[in-house]
Amino acid sequence: MDIPFIDKRLEGIYSKVLNNSRLSKEDGIYIYETHDLIGLGRIANHVRRNLHGNKAFYIYNQHLNYTNVCKNRCRFCAYARDRKEKGAYTWTIKEIEKRLLDRIDEPVNELHIVGGLNEALKFDYFIDLLKTVKKIRPHATIKAFTSVEIDYLSNLAGLSIEQTIEKLKQAGLEMMPGGGAEILNSRIHKELFPRKINHERWLEIIKAVHKAGIKTNATMLYGHIETIEERVDHLLTLRELQDETNGFSAFIPLAFHSENTPLSHIHPTTAMDDLKNVAAARLMLDNFDHIKAYWVMIGEKLAQVALNFGADDLDGTIIEERITHMAGATSALGLTKEQMEHMITQAGFEPVERDSFYHPINQLSEDNG
Repeated sequence: MDIPFIDKRLEGIYSKVLNNSRLSKEDGIYIYETHDLIGLGRIANHVRRNLHGNKAFYIYNQHLNYTNVCKNRCRFCAYARDRKEKGAYTWTIKEIEKRLLDRIDEPVNELHIVGGLNEALKFDYFIDLLKTVKKIRPHATIKAFTSVEIDYLSNLAGLSIEQTIEKLKQAGLEMMPGGGAEILNSRIHKELFPRKINHERWLEIIKAVHKAGIKTNATMLYGHIETIEERVDHLLTLRELQDETNGFSAFIPLAFHSENTPLSHIHPTTAMDDLKNVAAARLMLDNFDHIKAYWVMIGEKLAQVALNFGADDLDGTIIEERITHMAGATSALGLTKEQMEHMITQAGFEPVERDSFYHPINQLSEDNG
């Protein structure tokens, strides 16, 4: 016998899901308002298992946050520094080379490269950065630069967005992360990150990137000053763009960490909120293949639970992540492959190591040999 929902509004959402009917803005608001977390999880888990069965993905990846010097100084960011401020850093190409070589014996399959908008760096630095990574890690995918960085590099080089993307592609860029979207909303842009590109520009750049054949992720930073309605509008905007381009690979809900920011008075997100955001993403983004539970931001233990609330991917080993940890994250600075697989199996799922495009690594090895 099916367990009844405590919140009767979820019955209508479940019925739509079973009939493959697209959820509305009103449905999205119900998802965030409900206190029937288990009922919501059942619906999201139904969708998740239909798509991916008992598999949970992860990747062996290394992060390169090449500089924390940034001219934007967004109010929610604990990472950025001014050039001569204590704690400011910028890695030379030689330093990046050393960081790559220090881990050359590890089976890294993806380099995740993002940083601040450092006005001391020339366009050639970014081309050299990509070429250096490709030379040292020829078989790893380079996933680099947010839309914010692409906009900045376009201005720096005096090139169009399309020309900038082409130059970066030629140097080794193969995929892009989804950062910089925050909440796609004018009010929040004005309040929290007025120097950063607005949501119209973010969408314009993502469209150009997808048109150039580069897959990207998409994100949403939640838990600061946004309303439920603004969260839902953000998801609907992404869903609409995915209908148009089919260029998004995965969606990652990002829990806001307020420590060491001007917004430190804001309470951390709760487990309820974190799980609702995973479930909301899985149910509203019906045209996205993958939803990540980003353990760096919500912690390893809750990320395991999130696999039953719509997430099918725990991201990766994430060696040397800096941005979230500077905002007070208490998760590990990186996990081993064994730790990733233990997390997944202990949650009752089958771990699948993947590449950046969700091809299983073992399958790739078998195909090649």
